[in-house]
Amino acid sequence: MAQEDIFKKLVAHCKEYGYVFQSSEIYDGLGAVYDYGQYGVELKNNIKKYWWDSMVLLHENVVGIDSAIFMHPTIWKASGHVDAFNDPLIDNKDSKKRYRADVLIEDQLAKYEEKMNKEVEKASKRFGDAFDEKQFRETNPRVLANKEKWNTLHNRFSKALNDSDLAELKQIIEDEGIVCPISGSRNWTDVRQFNLMFATEMGSTADGALKVYLRPETAQGIFVNYLNVQKTGRMKIPFGIAQIGKAFRNEIVARQFIFRMREFEQMEMQFFVRPGSELDWFEKWKETRMKWHRALGFGDENYRFHEHEKLAHYANAAVDVEYKFPFGFKEVEGIHSRTDFDLSQHEQYSGKKIRYFDPELNESYVPYVVETSIGVDRMFLQVISASYCEEQLEKDTRVVLKLPPVLAPVKLAVMPLVKKDGLPEKAREIIDELKFDFICQYDEKDSIGKRYRRQDAIGTPFCVTVDHQTAEDNTVTIRYRDTMEQERVAISELGKIIGEQISYKKLFGKLQ
Repeated sequence: MAQEDIFKKLVAHCKEYGYVFQSSEIYDGLGAVYDYGQYGVELKNNIKKYWWDSMVLLHENVVGIDSAIFMHPTIWKASGHVDAFNDPLIDNKDSKKRYRADVLIEDQLAKYEEKMNKEVEKASKRFGDAFDEKQFRETNPRVLANKEKWNTLHNRFSKALNDSDLAELKQIIEDEGIVCPISGSRNWTDVRQFNLMFATEMGSTADGALKVYLRPETAQGIFVNYLNVQKTGRMKIPFGIAQIGKAFRNEIVARQFIFRMREFEQMEMQFFVRPGSELDWFEKWKETRMKWHRALGFGDENYRFHEHEKLAHYANAAVDVEYKFPFGFKEVEGIHSRTDFDLSQHEQYSGKKIRYFDPELNESYVPYVVETSIGVDRMFLQVISASYCEEQLEKDTRVVLKLPPVLAPVKLAVMPLVKKDGLPEKAREIIDELKFDFICQYDEKDSIGKRYRRQDAIGTPFCVTVDHQTAEDNTVTIRYRDTMEQERVAISELGKIIGEQISYKKLFGKLQ
């Protein structure tokens, strides 16, 4: 099945099973804005807990804050967002659709990569165990031809981005013959810059209103609170400040479901270090964050680092952690060495000293910062994408979300075999005993097979069936989602069996 078709099924599945809904759907929806349903919000909260605890529990020098969405407008002038927070956009005159010029070119680079990979896959099947991929990539004429095209395009693209050369970006699109996905034409406008911040007014009267922005990132809330946290927490360099919160960007080219939205949630940690040590810490956080992603068990080969073609105005190093979505490798987390740009800017614009006195060096300085920034919504989509599975069984097809048990919204479904003979009451007793430890669900409608399928689709890792034998010996049948295996266990053992599998402690053990 084509990856595009899988993604469409995944989006439909999210709605059908209460994970994600189109916002304002009864009013025909609001573009690039989504609501999380009853299972979606639980999965989202579990992802946030995994991130938060891995930061503040596992690192004694990382603490958290929760800053306001509305901030003084001068903050965004100091941060560079007022002047430099832009996307290069291009319109197709025939379809009237607008696109990000850089994304169109990145998609073209991905096409060359795909052509090379297809040649490698064909050769691998043909030669079997004797296949030498490295040698094939270095000698095959078709691979080398596409590699040359990729290199040429990549070099032009990198230079145009770093030079902010909008005319060159358009020229690349024309030279590559990139067409509009809707109209199929090459009738493009010039590339223009578009600021992404939402603006509003704060104040009781129109004359006295102050123009403010909905924050486009959560990082600045950390920077302007740096001194408050450092002094009240008696923090010593190096230390970090973590935050989870909403951010807002007026994305003109919002696409791919919840991958790019106008209202989204970020998990960011700013790590303050001595000047000169930032690149060492950058490498350490790269390793730490990649380990965090891979610990979920979705396959190490599905993750990679992607070096930035153009560094942001504040950075001296930047890399993305990318995951292989059904629509290709895309960013889920950014790791940046932000130098001392942010704190120095706020020191200049506020007129307040934002310095750290280092007792070991006996001097004061503006700390440098290493940032890890991950989108909750993208992480949510990554987890769903990695977990969605269609399995062909003997008689039918099973659709299952193989979510890591620790992240699954519902941990346990308890099912009476029949709705009589005291079985429902016994099932309720089990739920009453376990509901304080994790989310349980009672399910009595339809045949036991249909109930299993329903829980598979939700992603419930454990199902327990209460039958007539239960009344005799206090045992139940526990069924495991991924293997569909069943075993007879004592009711008194359920908490321990399930608790071990859904423990964050077990997951954190992989990060040490």
